[in-house]
Amino acid sequence: MSKSGRPREFKDTAVIDAAMESFWANGYEACSTEDLCKQTGLGRGSLYNAYGSKHELYEQALLRYHETGIQAQIEILNRQGPVKDRLRALLDWAIQEDFSNENRRGCLLINAAMERAQRDPAVERLFKRHVDLLEQALQQAIEAGQLSGEISRTHQASDLARLFLSNYYGLRVLNAAAQNRERAVQMGNATLEIVF
Repeated sequence: MSKSGRPREFKDTAVIDAAMESFWANGYEACSTEDLCKQTGLGRGSLYNAYGSKHELYEQALLRYHETGIQAQIEILNRQGPVKDRLRALLDWAIQEDFSNENRRGCLLINAAMERAQRDPAVERLFKRHVDLLEQALQQAIEAGQLSGEISRTHQASDLARLFLSNYYGLRVLNAAAQNRERAVQMGNATLEIVF
C-alpha cells in the first residue's frame, strides 16, 4: 500500500484486516501507532486522516471480526441435521480457530473484552451484541432439538443455551491461556454430555 495521503472517506477492508492483526497480536494498549503504520502500510497522517483515531480503527477492526465470526457461528448452528452435530461443529470450529497455525491468540473479541470492556463502552457494547446473537442462535437450535426429541425438555432451552454459552466461552478463554488442544476436546465432549 502506498504511504501517500489518503482521503478521509478511504475505508479499505485490507487496512482494517491488517490493523486487526496488529491489535490481536498486541492488544489495544500495547499497540502503538507505529505498529499500526507498519502493519497497514499507511503513514501516520493517512491512518488518522482515514480513520480518525486509533480507537476508531480499533472499533472498526472489532466490528469486522464480530461480523465475520458471528456469521460463521450462526451458519453452523442453522445447518440442517441433528442438533448435536451442529453443537459439536460449533465446538470444533472454536477449537480449530483457537489452535490454527496462524492464530494461537484466542478470540479477538474475548481478548478485547478482558482488556477493555469495563472501561470502554464501545467494546462492552460490541461484545454484548456478539454474545446475545450467539445465545439466541443457540437457544433456537436447542428449542429445535427439544421439538424433535433429541434434547430433553427437563430444562428450558434458554437455560441450556446459557449453560452451553458459558462453557463455550470458558473453553475459548482456556484455549488462549493454556494452549491444550486435548483438554479443549475433552471439555467440548463434556459440554455436549451436559446438554444431551
